[in-house]
Amino acid sequence: MFFDFATAFVFIIVGAAFVGVNLLISRLLQPRHPTAVKLSTYECGELPVGQSWIQFNNRFYVIALVFLIFDVEIAFLFPWAVVFKSLGLFAFIEALIFVAILLVGLAYVWRKGDLEWDKPQTGKYAREAAPEFFQEAPATTSSEVRERTMVSEIV
Repeated sequence: MFFDFATAFVFIIVGAAFVGVNLLISRLLQPRHPTAVKLSTYECGELPVGQSWIQFNNRFYVIALVFLIFDVEIAFLFPWAVVFKSLGLFAFIEALIFVAILLVGLAYVWRKGDLEWDKPQTGKYAREAAPEFFQEAPATTSSEVRERTMVSEIV
């Protein structure tokens, strides 16, 4: 009995050692030439503005989670659709209940307003969450435009 566990334990040790050795070899052989441009935050070719520790609106997470939930639930319907004819009436009723639960969830999210991408924030934290929207944008100078061009050419 312990021999079966020993085999699994050896596989775990060999796997961990393999990962560790590969990480060590890549650390020793990788070229390291850090520059200010390489160490800066990269976001789709745009220059980073402000700090990286800003508050994001919960709407981004809520919409992503809602999409993920409905995407996964729809993925459950594909195997059911493949064998639909052989399952009979009981499976059809189960699928209708499943889709009804999904529709109730969709109605709830829709009614709550979480599907609205540009829903305005209200309350006392609206100015703190997005202060850049409440201030005028500074005028760009020719040196800033030149710097942005140089950074975009490097990156």
